[in-house]
Amino acid sequence: MLKAQDIMSREVITVSEDATVRELATLLITHNISGAPVVNADGRAIGVVTESDLIFQNKKIHLPTAVAILDSFIFLERPGKTEKELKKIAGGKVGDICSRDLISVGPDTSLEDLATLMAEKKIHTLPVMEDGKLVGVIGKSDIIRTIAQDT
Repeated sequence: MLKAQDIMSREVITVSEDATVRELATLLITHNISGAPVVNADGRAIGVVTESDLIFQNKKIHLPTAVAILDSFIFLERPGKTEKELKKIAGGKVGDICSRDLISVGPDTSLEDLATLMAEKKIHTLPVMEDGKLVGVIGKSDIIRTIAQDT
């Protein structure tokens, strides 16, 4: 059975959390990738940024739904959601727009588990970590390439 280490890209292209959004766009286009792990000043992986994060910056602002009762407003959505969206839309640095909920896998993670994780969590880019170090990255194209080679 195939594992992450069998299909991952070992030459990992990372982006600094201090890089500008424009630099990120150039990096993704230049390397023909859809996302990259985000690293801090110490080189530690702290998140992932994807094409979707760049596209999000150009979407319409969603105003929260509210109901007026007497002299009060009751918001029907989580109060921090709009604020978080505004910060992401206005972000000029990769650290402002990336996902910091780092979901990663180990080198021994099975192809089936990788596909399940990517589909259920809607993940496009999965860092492969070993002993706290970034050793590879798996994108959706790696999974698709593997499927194409097996047929």
